[in-house]
Amino acid sequence: MTSPEALQTLLNAVAQGTLSPDAAFDKLKHFDYEPVSDFAKVDHHRSLRTGFPEVIWGQDKTPEQIIQIINTLRSRNSSVMATRITAAVYAELHTQIPDLQYYQLARIAAIVPDNLQPRYTGTITLLSAGTADLPVAEEAAVTAELSGFAVTRLWDVGVAGIHRLLNNRQVIHEADVLIVVAGMEGALPSVVAGLADCPVIAVPTSIGYGASFGGLAPLLTMLNSCAAGVGVVNIDNGFGAAVLAGQILRAAQKLQTR
Repeated sequence: MTSPEALQTLLNAVAQGTLSPDAAFDKLKHFDYEPVSDFAKVDHHRSLRTGFPEVIWGQDKTPEQIIQIINTLRSRNSSVMATRITAAVYAELHTQIPDLQYYQLARIAAIVPDNLQPRYTGTITLLSAGTADLPVAEEAAVTAELSGFAVTRLWDVGVAGIHRLLNNRQVIHEADVLIVVAGMEGALPSVVAGLADCPVIAVPTSIGYGASFGGLAPLLTMLNSCAAGVGVVNIDNGFGAAVLAGQILRAAQKLQTR
């Protein structure tokens, strides 16, 4: 009931007499948000406002809380996603939600439609500097795919071996939005932005030696990039980078239809 199409279907059913006003009211009474026990209020309206349904932050929640929130969200959505889910927590969730899928590297658990296909035009291309950055990069990649976007991955192309990046320039040129994930000194987004003709979203990771200060050093490097067209999200925020990339593509698609 969170998509405009679902709301239109409901209103048509009432108009055609196949659904009673009382039944429609029952479906709409928690249209904007719905309490889940005494610990959460699920935002059913978020998809209508922003184009993306609410996603569960799994870290620091109990398995029981996550299960209840997933079951509440799935009553209105064909897909549901929870981030920062450990393998141990997923094992507990799966006993209660058998069709819950797990993306171990991305640490994402999700209810996924059988016919998951890209729904939007454009490609989100992800680059990671090193293998240690993959959990954050995969969080972005899986989020983008579950949100309905085509995704291209290019891993381990950091500046320490820059020929690996330069040998894949065609991947950069074919991208519509780039998400570049890097730890250590965080130089990769600046290099990529100097080669790209599309927006670059930089994601600093907490990977690095002590002087990287848990991701602060790459964050500051990315914020101080001399390359134009670079936007920066918070440390380890692959999810946020994917949603921003999706908003850019959806906004471009909207402009084309005006």
